[in-house]
Amino acid sequence: MTAGNDGSTAAQAEPYRHMLALQFTLLNVVALGLLAIGWSQGLVDQALAADSTHFVVVIAVVFLVSLVLSAWRVFEVSRELERAVHYDPARSSMTRRFLERAAGKDGGSRQILGQSLRLELSQRITLVRHLANSLVFLGLIGTVIGFIMALSGVDPTKVADAENITPMVSALIGGMSTALVTTLVGSVLNIWIMANYQMLATGTARLINAIVELGEERAGT
Repeated sequence: MTAGNDGSTAAQAEPYRHMLALQFTLLNVVALGLLAIGWSQGLVDQALAADSTHFVVVIAVVFLVSLVLSAWRVFEVSRELERAVHYDPARSSMTRRFLERAAGKDGGSRQILGQSLRLELSQRITLVRHLANSLVFLGLIGTVIGFIMALSGVDPTKVADAENITPMVSALIGGMSTALVTTLVGSVLNIWIMANYQMLATGTARLINAIVELGEERAGT
């Protein structure tokens, strides 16, 4: 007897297990398309050139780690959804482990197990959210560094000397460019990863509901 026949929640999860991977692919293909357009217009090169500290590269590396982690978690959730929908006791899965632990337990114990499962799966995707938030913080750090660069290049005692105006203005512009570019890049990439996180959180919630619902229905038979 399969989960698709056992429970309404698991049955509802069946089309979503394909939709999650499709949504992830569609979201990131569109985002990469927009990035490619920006690259072709020279916007990416301008952003890199404007940041003399190369702090944008650090932000980009953290973003790539976040994106790879998001892809891996989406794969895991999709796989576990498939194993919950078409439950097979012979296959190792979160569903099997939960059912084994819930077998013979009363309603209160099963509820505690369900809460434990929810906490475990939620913690698996928490790192994606933390990395997304770190992109904003890195952008703010870049902003501070840019302002420090801009202000450190200005010497009030030499403002009256026309020969010193040009290098001070150049330092001011360079620092402000770094501040603005790092803030913009960090914010945009944060939105990108947070969109992936929200989608992943929805898929995780559906997985939890499918497993717990299957456990309740088997306990009632």
